[in-house]
This record gives sequence, C-alpha cells and structure tokens, in this order.
Amino acid sequence: MSGHSKWATIKRKKGAADAKRGQMFTKLGRELQLAAREGADPNFNFRLRLMIDKAKAENMPKENIERAIKRGAGLDDSGAQIEEVTYEGYGPHGVAIYIQTLTDNKNRTVSEIRRALTRGGGSLGESGSVGWLFDSKGYINFPLGKLNQDRVFELALDAGADDVIFMDDLVEVYTAPPDLQVVRQAFLDAHYPVAAAELTMIPKTYVSLKPADTLQVMSLVETVEELDDVTKVYSNLEISDEALAEMEK
Repeated sequence: MSGHSKWATIKRKKGAADAKRGQMFTKLGRELQLAAREGADPNFNFRLRLMIDKAKAENMPKENIERAIKRGAGLDDSGAQIEEVTYEGYGPHGVAIYIQTLTDNKNRTVSEIRRALTRGGGSLGESGSVGWLFDSKGYINFPLGKLNQDRVFELALDAGADDVIFMDDLVEVYTAPPDLQVVRQAFLDAHYPVAAAELTMIPKTYVSLKPADTLQVMSLVETVEELDDVTKVYSNLEISDEALAEMEK
C-alpha cells in the first residue's frame, strides 16, 4: 500500500490553497448532502458522522454543514438533485484512473472528465474497465507522536483491522469496509487522535514508471481532482522516492 501512502503524503503536504477553499466547501457540501439521505442524525448515520468530522477538520462553517444536511435529508427543497457517479479510465502509460463524482448533471461531468483525461494524455474507459483493479477499504490515520507502535498495532488488530502502516509521524490503518466504524471507535475510545476515517480504493497491483512519467500522471490526477464534480481520484501508480522528491520541489 506504499503507493497509496505516498499519495496521501503529497496531499497532506500540499494542503488546500485559500483560493480553492470555496471549491472544497462546495464538494464537501455535496458529500454531506448525499450522506444525509440516509438520515439527518449522525448518531444513527455513520457515513454522515464521518462527513461532518471531515468538514469540521477543513473548517467548513457550521451553517454550511447544517444547510447541506437539511437539503440532503429533504428538509430543504432548494437545489438540484445530487447523484453519485463513478467513471473509469486511463492515464498516460496505461495507468488506471478511478474517479468518484457527485453531480447534478451527468452530461456536464462526463464531458469535463473526458476532456481532462484526453488533454493529459489519457482516455475515458468503459464502466468496469479498471474498477476490478481496486479493492474498497476502510482507511484511518492519525499522528503517531509519542504513541507506542506495538500498542497501536495490537489495538488495531484486536478491533478487526486488516493492516497497520507506520510512516514518518503518521499511522495508517486499513480495514474491511464494514469494520471501519468499529475500528475507528476503538481508537476513539482509547483516546487516540484520529485525524481521518473514510472509505477508499486501494490498487491490487501498482504500475512503476520513470520519475518524469510519474510526474506526468500525477499532474493529470491533480487536474481531474480539481474538477468541480469530482470528489476522489484513485490510481494504481507507484510513486518512487525520486518522483516524490521532485513533486515536493
């Protein structure tokens, strides 16, 4: 899972520019709206609880969060209906690209994604063309700090986690999707500083490229991520230490 870990490292270090904060709030609002369809009470809707935590971590205003929840729960009729749509395709050098979106206009969304992929040296594929290359996983991370690695590992496995990865000052925990809530709660009960908990897609195998080619694919992924309707982009690209160093420059 090293490739996934390095993608996460890049995103943490890059952060979100102030100019893009409004766009980020729009995306978070859509995710909140979709999650709230399963119920407006986060005590009984785990997906909504995760999204509220994520929105708060990004300093999304409380009124924005509440408005999105009301809209998703049907308590506010304003706004178009949002639906979840997945697209699959390829980046340069045959790298698999798996794209999750929330949209009120599928024609607009697919057109923007196709254009971004084509301009970046990739192409849009058929449904199912690359999805089989990824597994759905629960993902949790938190800073290691002065925590004991053996205790963290033991708690994770006892709670039902599949894997634990220690990198720099970060702990990454992977679970089967149905076990995410239980494992997350076990860390919270133990007063561990959980920073993120979400469902993610992990490649079954990775593609290794030369640093220059790796940067080309990473640039395309970033371009697709910035599209308004896109919520998450996954790739089976393996990022070498050399490419990571170049990216950080």
